[in-house]
Amino acid sequence: MGAPHAASPGPVAAAPAARLAELRWVLTDIDDTLTTDGRLTAAAYAALERLAMAGVQVVPVTGRPAGWCDMVARFWPVAAVVGENGALWYAMDHQARRMRRHHVQDDATRLASRQRLDALAEQAMRAVPGTRIAADQPFRLFDLALDFAEDTGPLPLSDAARVAEIFRAGGAEAKVSSIHVNAWIGTWDKLSGLEHLFDTFWGGLDRVLDRVAFVGDSPNDAPLFGAIPLSVGVANVSPFLPMIATPPAFVTAAEGGAGFVEFADAVIAARQAGEEGRGR
Repeated sequence: MGAPHAASPGPVAAAPAARLAELRWVLTDIDDTLTTDGRLTAAAYAALERLAMAGVQVVPVTGRPAGWCDMVARFWPVAAVVGENGALWYAMDHQARRMRRHHVQDDATRLASRQRLDALAEQAMRAVPGTRIAADQPFRLFDLALDFAEDTGPLPLSDAARVAEIFRAGGAEAKVSSIHVNAWIGTWDKLSGLEHLFDTFWGGLDRVLDRVAFVGDSPNDAPLFGAIPLSVGVANVSPFLPMIATPPAFVTAAEGGAGFVEFADAVIAARQAGEEGRGR
């Protein structure tokens, strides 16, 4: 799925305008991609709204918990949200007033996995002082998040990598985001969760890759950087590039939410130029 990207990302200004004009879906991470210093700015939220009004469906693809995803799907101008690094997706049907939900595991399997994750988390926190259970853990269903940079530290990326190694040695999957190490017992990731969502609503991701873009900022976005040809890193992805086997194809000049706005502006400008060209 998708051709390999160049070794180093190019500037987002070099993204082909014709490709931007044809986009129908923009997939995006949330933390430090949509947010800036831990907050969603008015400009970033307005960019979501402008994309939706332009006919582009936005899908956040995040490591954040199920409880947050329910709120995002209900209240943000998005088509759906993939959460907990691919373990679930939620999509709100506003006309029917019904939330559609997909969970990758049944409750019995999920609860058994949680006991293993709790034990591994205790081991990791002893081995890497300063890490702690993430504040959003009570709202999670499938994974366990250890905080190294949101409400603690920030600790160096080498500490986050050590935490991830401890989880993996214990038989869990683990991904490093810009703020947390997320761990789970299972084989899913952001890409597999997204593929299930597209299979359910839009006939499969493979069929529409030329109309999809992804925006992210950290190693847990690597599956999508590798799979989506038109992938974009916001500028703060730079410290993580050595940890990402296939880097994003392009990178914005601005960091965080301002980088997302930069990309959204480029998409909307390309679509408007295309419409004007067709109208002549």
